Amino acid sequence: MRILHTSDWHLGQFFINKSRLAEHQKFIKWLLEQVKEKNVDALIIAGDIFDTGSPPSYARELYNQFVIGMNQLGCQLIILAGNHDSVSTLNESKEILAQLNTRVIAAASEDLEEQVIELNNKQGIPAAILCAIPYLRPRDVVKSQLDESAEKKQQALGQAISQHYQGVFELAKKRRSALKKSVPIIATGHLTAMGVKSSDSVRDIYIGNLEAFPASDFPAADYIALGHIHRPQIVAKSEHIRYCGSPIPLSFDELGSEKQVLLVDFENGELSAITPQSIPLFQPMKVIKGDLESIEQQLQALEKLELGDNKKDTELPTWLSIEVETQDYLNDLQQRIQVFTESMNVEVLQLRRARKQQQIRIERDDKEVLAELSPEDVFDRRLASESFISDSEQKRLKRLKTSFTQIVAELEAELDDED
Repeated sequence: MRILHTSDWHLGQFFINKSRLAEHQKFIKWLLEQVKEKNVDALIIAGDIFDTGSPPSYARELYNQFVIGMNQLGCQLIILAGNHDSVSTLNESKEILAQLNTRVIAAASEDLEEQVIELNNKQGIPAAILCAIPYLRPRDVVKSQLDESAEKKQQALGQAISQHYQGVFELAKKRRSALKKSVPIIATGHLTAMGVKSSDSVRDIYIGNLEAFPASDFPAADYIALGHIHRPQIVAKSEHIRYCGSPIPLSFDELGSEKQVLLVDFENGELSAITPQSIPLFQPMKVIKGDLESIEQQLQALEKLELGDNKKDTELPTWLSIEVETQDYLNDLQQRIQVFTESMNVEVLQLRRARKQQQIRIERDDKEVLAELSPEDVFDRRLASESFISDSEQKRLKRLKTSFTQIVAELEAELDDED
């Protein structure tokens, strides 16, 4: 039996005003090829199929196209809801998708049997039992008590989640006994387990006020397929408890870890191998850090690489995050970076000062008295915290400065008249 574990697609995401449609299209095409080439029996998406509860029409279209593609390959598909997903949005098509060999679990069920699913191999024979557990909202598993402290609520929620897992797991064991054959039990989850590394794109909202779930509270399943954390990682040094991570970088700080899906093999009812499959980077992205001189050198090196590959006119533009380290207060930082990059096949999506420098500036500003600053100083410093890279943004910046100058002049004229 071979399972493919993926999660956190976030279909419909806009990344600093950039659509991820092209990347998701390429990923889905690549994934369907992997399912066919690797002879996958069942595919699990462990939450956050969509980026918002009301995904745009093109994201729903991608979703439906993928389901059809999986059905044509004869591969069973299980979709679990994440904290970004809407229960009603996923439920609206679940009955139709069930006719295409797809099971959608949008929320915890009062009847736990509904969360126990038999996974069949390509021969149509049950080869695994799945504890299909989606993102658990507090209202799904626990009732709030009047005048209960935050600590008590957190304890009650943790216990309720643990009990939910154990309840579904016990039913899975009974189902396995009824099959009268040794098959593995797989569990899923969309939550933060203790000790994992997050990223900028992961919301600090996990399960109500429960920040992290102890790995020791998971049931004794043969494999636990988790979602919500975008970096692939092993939980609590337990090889069988895994986050596969998101398939595309959802923030610049995710570029440090390779994107992957996980092929999980079982033999004779036991876990035999977990094999990461590296996902290509479908949109060039890069983080550049340093002082202005260093940044200019890094950009020149990137430009030479583009020219050396002789693909500058055909390649996608590289999305850049630039973090500047400088002791100076630069109110023309955007213009300087624009000069550096104007001849390059890049788009600067993020331009910011290094966090250390931001803190120094904040501490310096805190020591200043407002009366020591002119209105122009305050306005310039506020503008310096924003990015105005494109031509339209530069025009907007010019309009802002013109309007500000006019407003200040009018106010000063009114004050002169009063005097």
